[in-house]
Amino acid sequence: MRHVRRRIVRRVTRLAAVGGLLLGGTMVTQAAMASEPPAARARTLGTSEDSVVTNPGAELVEELGTSKTAGTWIGDDGRPVVAVTDEDSAAAVREAGAEAKVVGHSMNELKAATEALRTAPTVPGTAWVLDYRTNQVVVQGDTTVSASDWSRMTETAADIGSFVRMERTKGTFTTRLNGALPILSTAGRCSAGFNVTNGSNDFILTAGHCGPDGSTWFADNQGKQEVGTSLNSTFPVSDFSLVEYAGGKAGAGADIVAIGNGEGVRITGTGDAAVGQRVFRSGSTSGLRDGEVTGLDATVNYPEGTVSGLIETTVCAEPGDSGGPMFSEGIALGITSGGSGDCTTGGTTFFQPVTRALEQLGVQLIVASPSDGAAQGGGAADGPEPSVSSTEAAVAPGSASPGSTTPVGGGAGLALAARLTDPRTIGPGLLVIAGSLVALVATRYIRAEQDRRAYRDYYSTTWG
Repeated sequence: MRHVRRRIVRRVTRLAAVGGLLLGGTMVTQAAMASEPPAARARTLGTSEDSVVTNPGAELVEELGTSKTAGTWIGDDGRPVVAVTDEDSAAAVREAGAEAKVVGHSMNELKAATEALRTAPTVPGTAWVLDYRTNQVVVQGDTTVSASDWSRMTETAADIGSFVRMERTKGTFTTRLNGALPILSTAGRCSAGFNVTNGSNDFILTAGHCGPDGSTWFADNQGKQEVGTSLNSTFPVSDFSLVEYAGGKAGAGADIVAIGNGEGVRITGTGDAAVGQRVFRSGSTSGLRDGEVTGLDATVNYPEGTVSGLIETTVCAEPGDSGGPMFSEGIALGITSGGSGDCTTGGTTFFQPVTRALEQLGVQLIVASPSDGAAQGGGAADGPEPSVSSTEAAVAPGSASPGSTTPVGGGAGLALAARLTDPRTIGPGLLVIAGSLVALVATRYIRAEQDRRAYRDYYSTTWG
């Protein structure tokens, strides 16, 4: 264990230096002056061994075990904080250079509480998440949950223990699919996430609830510019899917996600979100928004079904933002799933972790090459060992930025995923739209132009 602890000491020390530098100065997001590089300059990134460590406290948690710890988060100064259940563990955390907080309940107890909630009768409109900082399991109920159902859940929580906290939330927990405006879709409007590849073909990683396998996606409101076809959709349980590019390749700028106003962010790596981390989301409805990660391993009981293992955040989102990318410092973290509220009053948004989706789908993220990252003032992730770089690891939350920016052109050669989230394009945003093949078959296979226009008026019988 000591050699692991020594490695963590070095890591925490270096990250503390990063946090101090960021707190003491102003981070400048550098805009690229050059045009987009050809697609060949992008590279692919694996799923686990290449992931950036956003919070080195996670290794301390793994070393000490779930019976002696209860999660970790990033403090206001950018240093990791680890919740522990005894003083010996607290001493080990402090020796490693992190901050320790002694709590009353271990991760095993918190997980047991969520299992008890999961085995209780499901109530749509509820969600629960592990709140590491308060050492509680927070159960939330939206406005659709009846008084009787809420009373029953409150009794279940009381039976589990006082560390289960009940909260009512404004609005309703829904997927961020725009069912009210079925433009070019039998299911609604969504946003593209990140470009990924299996080594042969390229895909867009987006939300699974946007449409079932076989859905055809278009990028214009006449149904003429076909983006591709969805496959490997998973929803509920998880919330991710792939859209295979019609031409097989993403094209130039495959490592860029649009953030609006003609700007994009270069994606340099992938990682797991950390509680307390400042994150950014881009979507075709509401553009670029930011907030904080408030919980991990969240479970949401949507009307369509239950999804678990989500990231809870204070980032706002609105219908049509589904599937859009969440990132920080150029690191891909999540795919927009759903939540409550809006970008006027604020709200809660949940994200599918990118690393989990990549692993289950067997694909790799397409990221900027190391030379591109260096040219833009950021660094590419070459492995799990963080360096003193603004694009890697835990930084002071208030100092975090989306990542290195670069102009996003509108040319045909630019990857569609880089344009699909830009709210300036095609109405409120350039749309990635999922249409069920069942509906397409029912509308005469859409062999003629009038059929392409007509299919948007139908909802698939296989997709609620």
